[in-house]
Amino acid sequence: MFETIQWLDNAVVMLDQTRLPREQAYVTCRSYVEVARAIRSMIIRGAPAIGVAAAMGIALGVIEGADFDQVCDTLAKTRPTAVNLFWAIDRMKAVYRSLAGRPRAEIIEHMVREAQQIRLEDIAICEAIGRNGADLIPDRKTVLTHCNAGALATAGYGTALGVIRAAVRAGKQIDVFADETRPFLQGSRLTAWELQQDGIPTTLIADNMAGYFLRSGRIGCVVVGADRIAANGDVANKIGTYSVAVLAHENHVPFYVAAPISTFDLTLESGEQIPIEQRDASEITHVFGVPIAPESVQVANPAFDVTPARYITAIITERGVARPPYTESLKRLAGAKEVHSC
Repeated sequence: MFETIQWLDNAVVMLDQTRLPREQAYVTCRSYVEVARAIRSMIIRGAPAIGVAAAMGIALGVIEGADFDQVCDTLAKTRPTAVNLFWAIDRMKAVYRSLAGRPRAEIIEHMVREAQQIRLEDIAICEAIGRNGADLIPDRKTVLTHCNAGALATAGYGTALGVIRAAVRAGKQIDVFADETRPFLQGSRLTAWELQQDGIPTTLIADNMAGYFLRSGRIGCVVVGADRIAANGDVANKIGTYSVAVLAHENHVPFYVAAPISTFDLTLESGEQIPIEQRDASEITHVFGVPIAPESVQVANPAFDVTPARYITAIITERGVARPPYTESLKRLAGAKEVHSC
């Protein structure tokens, strides 16, 4: 098994996801600037994972003696869409403020401990999401997923893949179809690799094949992750998710979103207010450094899209399963008592 992110000897050690599946290598970050660079360059990615990374980056910044506000601002500017990033930063800010006037060594100790606790909680949360979603997965059917919402996208176990793992552990005989997820290929490079590590039968398909298989009757449900969920249940996730949701709806296939409560952004009325990250054109025009498009062609590269709530059958969280109307169920789950079992 692999570790996505760890705190070791006052450094943040991350599995370099840009080198998978060709090589399983780790990157060691010894400063908050290096953590920010790793998040921005997708060495680590996935909403919960970058939240954990940001918390650890802040702890490193405190150890360095850097200006605290600058540390938080630098990390906040790395990825604008995933709200878990800002959730983790706000949590670390609250702890830091509560330690005002304490000795420096004590502040460092508490900040490091909090970052490590966020990591442990994330693993427990993903396991709870898996338990809550396992019953929704039909036995002896294929599950379609898009992008990577597994252990690689979290501190461990995963959200969407956590639901799949829990269903397999419960004895269900299922297999997985993984969309390749252009342009960064998280499905082909990461999801297929991760599921192979667990011995879960996996078939890789091109993104434009999803409709063909959803119409075939083979797909029992779709399960994806999320980067931000608005108060009305609109979900921002990796680009292409919206298309899959529409195709699932057209073919009467349940479409589930698996995400922690920290992904909720109830300050936003709808997904129209979610900021969408625009990434570099080279991700479209090149594959592993090899050009695949004409030089100087115009490129658009939004990293995420928003799936309207009307296409979402249910949202699976660590506190239970939300169903329409989401304006009520999400608010109820967000206010529920939180229980962690690390």
